[in-house]
Amino acid sequence: MTTTIMRTTARIVVPIILVVAISLFLQGHNMPGGGFIGGVLTVAAFTLIYVAYSLDYLEVGVLDREVDYDRQIGEHRTVTAYRRLFKFGLVVTVGSGLAALLFGEPFLSQGFAYFQFPLFGEVKIASAIVFDLGIFCVVVGGLLTIFSVVGAE
Repeated sequence: MTTTIMRTTARIVVPIILVVAISLFLQGHNMPGGGFIGGVLTVAAFTLIYVAYSLDYLEVGVLDREVDYDRQIGEHRTVTAYRRLFKFGLVVTVGSGLAALLFGEPFLSQGFAYFQFPLFGEVKIASAIVFDLGIFCVVVGGLLTIFSVVGAE
């Protein structure tokens, strides 16, 4: 059982961690950051939630689902979703590398495009963000699967 202080701290700190994770993810193709560090920070936020509330909090408190307590932890729906996220990330990462080959470029080459946004004006977006998204999904899916399974033991 965790304390009220731990739960209150988690409610305050987790949104801040997630905003920093998103910021680092989005700046990754131009500056230090990207999918890996954004994923690690996201996992840190989820781990803090698990320590404060438990693995079942996501199922019951956030997604409003019933938890089947007769299942093994490896068959838990949340763990299954993390495994799917890991597999999706692998497909996106490899696909982003192979996409360059379709345009006659070397594996993992990137390109840039400029887009006009109402509030931000012209923004340069690199195709490397797709690779970063894949890495983000691999890191989040893999580490949360490991933490969930090991934490349940």
